[in-house]
Amino acid sequence: MAADPSSDSSVASLASAAPPPPGPLREFWVAFSANRGAQAGLLVFGLVVLAALFAPWLAPHDPTEQFRDALLSPPRWNGGDARFPLGTDDVGRDMLSRLLHGARLSMLIGLATVLLSMLPGIVLGLASAFWPRGFGTAVLRLMDVMLALPSLLLAIAVVAILGSGLLNTVLAIAFVSLPSYVRLVRASAMAELGKDYVVASRLAGAGPLRLMFDTVLPNCLAPVIVTATMGFSDAILSAAALGFLGLGAQPPLPEWGTMLASARDYIERANWVVTLPGLAILVTVLAINLMGDGLRDALDPKLKRLA
Repeated sequence: MAADPSSDSSVASLASAAPPPPGPLREFWVAFSANRGAQAGLLVFGLVVLAALFAPWLAPHDPTEQFRDALLSPPRWNGGDARFPLGTDDVGRDMLSRLLHGARLSMLIGLATVLLSMLPGIVLGLASAFWPRGFGTAVLRLMDVMLALPSLLLAIAVVAILGSGLLNTVLAIAFVSLPSYVRLVRASAMAELGKDYVVASRLAGAGPLRLMFDTVLPNCLAPVIVTATMGFSDAILSAAALGFLGLGAQPPLPEWGTMLASARDYIERANWVVTLPGLAILVTVLAINLMGDGLRDALDPKLKRLA
C-alpha cells in the first residue's frame, strides 16, 4: 500500500511550524523566575549593587566628614536635621553616606573573597580528583583539619597572624572558605571521570589539563555557582563579624560591621546608629540567600525533573 504524499507533507509542515526549543539561557530564566523569592532577592540585590556603584554620586556627604554641630542627630522623620536624612553617628558623620559607601565595601569584600577562594578551590579540587593518591589524600586531610575548626574562630586566628585591616580580612575569609570549594569540585569531578565522554576524550589523546578544564570542569560549574552565591553572603557576614570585633576594616572606613562596633554604646540613646547598619546587613544577606535558592532550583537537574 503506497504512502499518502499529502499526509507526509502535512506532517512536515507541522514539524516546521513547531516553535524551536528554548535555549539554555531562556530555560534557566524560566526556572529561576518561577521562584518568587529569588525574583525579590535579585531585585533587592540589584538595588544594593547600584547603590554601591553610584555611592559617590548618591551620598550627600563624604562618609568620613564630621559635623561637630550635629552629633547623634536623629533621622529626618524623627525631627532631625534636613541635611542628614538618616541622622548622624557619635562623631557627626552622615549615616546615609556611610551606608552607601559601606555597600561598596561589602560588595568588594564579597566579590574578592569568592574569587580568592573559588579559583584555588577549583584547581585543588580538580587536581585531587585526577590524582587521588598522594596529592589528593594530602589535600583532603588538610581540608578536614580546616573544617574541624569553627570558621569564624579560624578567620580570627588568621587575622591575628596577619594583622587587622581590610585586605587581611579578605584573605582570612577566603582561606576559611577554601575547603567547601575543594571538596565540592572534587566530588563533582570524581562523579564525571567515569562517564563515557571523559573516557572518549582521554582515548582521543586529551592531556590532563585539557581533561580537567575543558572536559570535566564545565559539567561541575552548576553547584560551584550556587556555592559561590552563598559564599558571597557568608563573606559579608564574616567581614561584619570581624569588623564588629575590631579585627576587620578599621575606622574611619564605613564598613557595616565596624559601624555596628562603634555604635554599640548608643543603643538606648540613638538606636538608629545600630539599627541602620544591622538592617543593611540583614537585607543584603537575605537577598543573596534568596537568589542562591533560585539558582539552586534552576541549575539542579534533579529539582527540574521533580518540578
